[in-house]
Formats: sequence, C-alpha cells, structure tokens
Amino acid sequence: MRLTEHPFWLVGFRPFFTLACLSGLSLPMLWALIFSGSVAAPSTTFSPTQWHAHEMFFGFGWAVLGGFLLTSTKNWVNIRGYHGAALMFLAVAWLLERAGMWFEGALPALLFQISNKLFLGSLVAMLVWTLVRHRQTDSYRDNAFFLVILPLFLVAKHLMLSADLFQTGWSMALGLFRMAFLVMLERTLTPFMKSAFKVDILRQPSLDMAIKLLALLLVFERLMPALLACAISLLLALLLAGRLVFWKPQLALQRLDIGIMYLGYFALLAQLLIEAARPLAPFVWVGTVSIHVFTFGVMGLIIPAMLIRISNGHTGRKVNFDTRDKLVLWIMIVAFICRIIAPQIDPAGYLRWIHLAATGWLAAFTLLAWRYIPYLLSARIDGKVH
Repeated sequence: MRLTEHPFWLVGFRPFFTLACLSGLSLPMLWALIFSGSVAAPSTTFSPTQWHAHEMFFGFGWAVLGGFLLTSTKNWVNIRGYHGAALMFLAVAWLLERAGMWFEGALPALLFQISNKLFLGSLVAMLVWTLVRHRQTDSYRDNAFFLVILPLFLVAKHLMLSADLFQTGWSMALGLFRMAFLVMLERTLTPFMKSAFKVDILRQPSLDMAIKLLALLLVFERLMPALLACAISLLLALLLAGRLVFWKPQLALQRLDIGIMYLGYFALLAQLLIEAARPLAPFVWVGTVSIHVFTFGVMGLIIPAMLIRISNGHTGRKVNFDTRDKLVLWIMIVAFICRIIAPQIDPAGYLRWIHLAATGWLAAFTLLAWRYIPYLLSARIDGKVH
C-alpha cells in the first residue's frame, strides 16, 4: 500500500482531527506555563498574547474547522473530496505554520510569511473551489456564506499579528468562527433532536437568514461605532434566544451528548450579551471574559462532541457516547467553570484557575487522542473505503 492510500489520508477529518487532539491537549497548557513564567515565551516580534490567540484560533481552531469542512463539503456537493497527497500537503503546511509561529523571530520575514499563509491560503482556496465548481449539486443554498467568510479568515489572521490591529483581528476571527458554529448548529441539531427525541425544532428560513446576516455584520464589529456594534450584538442575542425557546432545550439537556451542544449555544448567546453590555456594564469582569466565554464555552464544549460523533460515524461505528466520552465532556464543562466563573468569585486565584482550566483541556484531549487516533489511523470497520 502506498502511503497516500493509507486510511489516515482518505478523508480530511482523519489527519486534522488528530492534529486537533494534539494541539488541544498541548496549546492551552503551554500558554498557562508561558503566562505564569514557567516556560519562556517564543522569541517573536509579536507579543505572547498574540501568539496564544493566533494558535488557538488558527492552530487548534482551524485543525477542527479544516477537518470538518474537508469532510462535510464533499458530502454537501456529493464528490469524492480531497485525499491522499492533497491532505498530506495540508498537514505538513499546518505543522510548518506551528513551527513558524514559534521561531518567527529567527526566520527571514519572507520565509515566515510563506509558512504562515501556506496552510490556510491553500485550504481556503481548495474549499472555495469545491463549493464554486460544484454549486449545481450543492445541498445547501446558504453555503454562499462560506464563500464570504472563508477568505475573510485570511484577513483576520493577518490582522492578529499586527501590533496595532490585533484587537480587530481576534474580534474578526471570533466573529468568523461564530458564523461557522451557527451554520453547523442549524444543520446538526435538527437531525439530532429528530433522532433522539422524535421532535422537530423550529427552522424558519427568514429567521435563520436574519441570524446569519447579523452574525456576518458582527465579523466587522471593531470597525463599527461602539453603540452600533452593541445594538447588533443585542439584536442577534435576542433572535438566538427567541429561537432557542422553540429548540426544546428542556429535552436536549436530558442527554449530555446533545445537551453539550446546547450549552455551547448558551455560551454563544452569553458572549453576545457580554459584548452588548460592554459600554453600559457597571462592573469590570476579571480577565478576558468575553473571548474566553466563546473559546471555552462554544469551541471547548461543542468541538469534543463533534470529534466524537464524526470519528465514530465516519469510521463505520455507531455514534454512542460511552462513559469515557461523557467523561471528556464533563471535564470540559469543569474547565469552562474554572476559566470563566471561578476567577470572578476568586480573582486572587486567577493564575491557579488558568492552570486548572488548561489541565482540563490536557486531560480531555489526551483522552480523545488515546481513544480516537487509533480509529483515525485504521480503515472503516463497515468495509467502506471512505
């Protein structure tokens, strides 16, 4: 068997979910050690905070999003999808980007720019080409949003490494990931609730479209007048809250594997409300609460459940969350509490709570890696090729 024909390189989720597990267990802990001074920060022309934000969004986040989109887009347009050498190239480019981000200070500027743009630039071009070329067989009309947001990730990535535009960059990156999660939640929770509880949740096209359009506007939040951005954040939060009432959360929360997705929805809603209240709030949150409500509450809660479902279902296994899978989800819930809630109660222990939250990610993603990387390295058990 040639290396390009190994099961690991047959579908995009296999290499990139592996990289997501490895970066999920290592990057938060590495940052906690850098933040506390236990490990020296990388020698770069940008700040350690910029490095951390970039690596969580474009290292960990795009390992997940890349694996998801490489797998889902082929199903949306009904084609074979990228595999073999194409996936090997993307995985190597992802690894080169991680090395480039750490050693940036020692690299020639041109070499760093190549290492920093190669992975995302190539992957965005490949995904956009798939959606454009096969638009006649696309199952989802609103995939047009991906044609807009995917190239914008490149803009956000560039801005995050600029000292003057870092705030604009991370806000844009968060807004783009918010868009991706909103689309994903719409498409997955409908069949999940139907399958688990035999119920239909509200899917009103005009409401769904209004939500996505407002979310797209908020990608440019930092470029707007503050009060306008707050108003849009509040309106989007109200629409999401109103829709959630008809999405039967009282049923979903009875099952951890589906309820965790709803907790991520709640976190997305909470982050919008925090942003809406920012100019008016009579209190000061301890730490960078808004961004971490999203990264720990939306990404941190939803992504492990996604990895478990896709890694099981797309390797021919039944999607059943066993005790080990549920333990991963509970650990991530505890990590969210440690990072967001506990520092508000005990601000003096801020550094301790950061370390505990990072330890939670280390434990949860180590469990995921131990359990699912062997699946990702092996052929499907149902005899199908990919």
